[in-house]
Amino acid sequence: MNTNLQNLIPSDWRLLLNDYLQSNAWKELSKNVEDEYHNTNSQIRPDCDLIFNALELTSVENVKVVILGQDPYHSPGLAQGLAFSIPKTIPMNSKEFPSSLRNISKALMLEGFGHLSHGDLSDWAKQGVLLLNTALTVRLGQANSHAQLGWKSFVIELIKKLSTRPNIVWMLWGGHAQSLEEHISDPAQHLILKSSHPSGLGVYKTSQPFLYLGDQKSCEHFVKTNTYLTRLHKKIIEWV
Repeated sequence: MNTNLQNLIPSDWRLLLNDYLQSNAWKELSKNVEDEYHNTNSQIRPDCDLIFNALELTSVENVKVVILGQDPYHSPGLAQGLAFSIPKTIPMNSKEFPSSLRNISKALMLEGFGHLSHGDLSDWAKQGVLLLNTALTVRLGQANSHAQLGWKSFVIELIKKLSTRPNIVWMLWGGHAQSLEEHISDPAQHLILKSSHPSGLGVYKTSQPFLYLGDQKSCEHFVKTNTYLTRLHKKIIEWV
């Protein structure tokens, strides 16, 4: 990493997080991340210029929806700084294509939007869907390896500050994302949608499954989001 971590954050998000960026928590996080890239650069995902890709593609003013992931894909060639998203070049019928994206595609089809044609969700981000992981970096081949670097304090502060702006849809998939619900300021001013996580067998778990057994019904989060945005006279998300 040849630059200060803070300089990689887009200016509008730096302004939103200004107080936090003066804190000891940020100083510790930035040192930890910069040390990781300096010492094991080729082993860290995503590439350093994509760490804040979610914030780059979705400005503060444009946020309509927040989808919280966990950490970047730790397999080679997948992480691109957007939760759940992978490059278009990864075939949907390949082993590398994540189960979470397959199930997201199933849900979209069940809700009447059709299947995804690829796994790159950049178009969602450009329409105002903040695809935010709760750890923004990871070591190659080591899931959750950067969870203790300090990213949680960064994400909590972002959620707190962003949620002072009303009328955002928060999609909280799985227990990890739902554990951050308490940091959403004034929840009554937002639409909060919860379900199980879309990956693997967990997709059917809990009383609020992402998909129902038999894949005949989804949690309908994508339809509910667009209904909410329509009610607010905002442009809906073109999911597919």
